[in-house]
Amino acid sequence: MEPKAFAQFVVDALGDLKSVNPVMLDVRDLTDVTDYLVITSGTSTRHVKSLASHVSVEAKKRDIHPLGMEGDDAGDWVLLDFSHVVLHVMLPEMRDFYDLERLWTKSEVID
Repeated sequence: MEPKAFAQFVVDALGDLKSVNPVMLDVRDLTDVTDYLVITSGTSTRHVKSLASHVSVEAKKRDIHPLGMEGDDAGDWVLLDFSHVVLHVMLPEMRDFYDLERLWTKSEVID
């Protein structure tokens, strides 16, 4: 699946479980590490874990497996690395504190 289409797939999968304020950032011109960042919030640690797990399960159904998952034990910030798309699912206070969207201000917000 093309990276932008997969990033949109991730956003859509997050919508299945009502993630809070999902944002897709095009960072192709800013880094060689990934093409798109998807950042969203969950309402509790359980919700954060469920969102990340749901995206992973839905991607695996399409034979797309994450290279890694970090933070799923604590659940305040879970990162899923799909190579061309990296997903950050965070509690609102973590998202506000680290302000990843601001760190990538030169990136194009795609929704």
